[in-house]
Amino acid sequence: MEELDVEPTTTNIPASEGNHLGFVWGPGDILVYDTIYKSSGSVGTCSSFIHEVRKDEDIYSPILRKLFNESHHIFVGLQTIREDLPNKNKKTQFVSISKNYRSVIRACMEELQQVSILLAIELIWNLCEVLFIDAAPGGSLLLHLLDWVRLHKADVDEKAQEVLQSESPTEHHGYWDVVLSYLMQGRMDEARQMLVKWGVLKPAARSMYKQMDNLLSKMPVYNPGGSQTLTEFDVKWRHWHDMVDHSLQDNSFASDPNLELICKILMGDEDAILEQKDLLSTWYHFLVTRLLFSHPTVKPTELHYYAQSCLAMFDSRSAPEPLDSILLAAFEFDIHQVIKDCSIALNNWWFVAHLTDLLDHCNLLQSHNLHFGSNLREFLLLEYASGLFTHHSLWQLAVDYFDHCPEFGRVYLEQQIEHVPLDTERKALKVLRICEQRQMSEQVRSICKIMAKRALRNNRLGSALSWSIRAKDAAFATLISERFLQDYCARGTFSDLDLIDNLGPAMLLSDRLTFLGKYREFHKLYGENRFSDAATLLLSLMTAQIAPRSFWMTLLTDALPLLEQKEVRLPPKVNERNTWEPEMSSLYNLHQKKVLSTINWLVNVDV
Repeated sequence: MEELDVEPTTTNIPASEGNHLGFVWGPGDILVYDTIYKSSGSVGTCSSFIHEVRKDEDIYSPILRKLFNESHHIFVGLQTIREDLPNKNKKTQFVSISKNYRSVIRACMEELQQVSILLAIELIWNLCEVLFIDAAPGGSLLLHLLDWVRLHKADVDEKAQEVLQSESPTEHHGYWDVVLSYLMQGRMDEARQMLVKWGVLKPAARSMYKQMDNLLSKMPVYNPGGSQTLTEFDVKWRHWHDMVDHSLQDNSFASDPNLELICKILMGDEDAILEQKDLLSTWYHFLVTRLLFSHPTVKPTELHYYAQSCLAMFDSRSAPEPLDSILLAAFEFDIHQVIKDCSIALNNWWFVAHLTDLLDHCNLLQSHNLHFGSNLREFLLLEYASGLFTHHSLWQLAVDYFDHCPEFGRVYLEQQIEHVPLDTERKALKVLRICEQRQMSEQVRSICKIMAKRALRNNRLGSALSWSIRAKDAAFATLISERFLQDYCARGTFSDLDLIDNLGPAMLLSDRLTFLGKYREFHKLYGENRFSDAATLLLSLMTAQIAPRSFWMTLLTDALPLLEQKEVRLPPKVNERNTWEPEMSSLYNLHQKKVLSTINWLVNVDV
């Protein structure tokens, strides 16, 4: 049996002492209840409470719901990128999409005031963007890592503002901390601007200041878009490095400990850099600073060596924290370990589902399939979408995620859609439209039947008939048509005339529905004084034998006023002399005989 990666989290559930617990799995939670059975084997009393244990509480946070909604649009857009685009164009689009995801994360961070879980998510995503998606080569790689550190260690600007606004910035207790912080982030221009204030106030040390300013200003910075090759940059950087070493060896800054410390840091002195552990705060900031001053042309394949040694030097703890393990896996370019560790450490599927989807589009996960059928991307998307379906409104987002899971997405959608509570007719119509768009005929019929029965229980005959027609349920349509006719017999009028008047071809769903529609049409003709047409239609209803037996006497009663007419008006077909054609008069005589014979038949039948 495979061992667990980590011990599962313990959830304490109140229960009667010594009682066994029962549970039922739900789509997004577990229902746990106290039973009467004791551990000793006896039977006793139990609590009447049922406990709901949710596995994903984040979907109930209003701010995180914003994260889910906004990222959904980005996800859908990502699926539309054409496969036949050149790799260079696709890479640009993928990097842009990754930045869009991070923008949404940061927007939520601001509203939640720097929640630690979002900070970690954005930190990991940003590093994955640099290493996997953008895949920066040597030279450019360090520039991206510097941006990564600066973005996640932005408090130095606030400290600098505080120092500069003081009465005497160079005497402020945080002055040199700001200088060193700028320096270790590779922000040489800002560090020089801070040092200017010190140089102005120390005339005796002006030569030392100028020498330090010269070293800082001449530090080479690689320009990926320039004409200089990486080899040429490396030669230039080594020359500058020798200049710094010479200044340190001849004790140029020995009389000022702060400037001497800066010179040691520029040399890449690991002990000097580690002395500033409080300013660095993390081992990965130490890693980037160390690379900046000792190996600026580091290649991606070399990162893991420096990452492991920096973690060991910065933190002597035997076991790294989960975040440290994830970042180490990223520096080792072990994408699947990153995803695995994030799945364990983070408390929802949002991060791993969206990151994996993006990496899969970058063709970085092609070789990794799961033994139970679905690939890693689809598995994580299915888990994330299944969690969304437990929420009263986010379930609508999940539909698009299932749509883009080609292997099991439809199966999951068919199962999950049946669990959506149809609280209102508006919500039912939303669910129905989703099912109809995807030709999910079984689910369409199920929804319509549920809504039709609910409407019938509430005596809303029009709504019930409309739902049964959409379900193409002939038996239920017959039942509701009977209710309409019973209602007519009791009140003498029809309800929901707009629906009955516009049944169209739908009335052919059942004989009873056909009779209802045609009988209503008879009343319209009669009301419009079109007695001949009304009589013809009534006769056809009598002879077609689709009327319920209980309604025969009603038809007979409807026929009597027509027979009492002094003249039944024939259809308006006239000749050139504006008189009736002889054939029409004969037709009327025949028509009247049929009516009389049908009525006689009705009278003699035992209803």
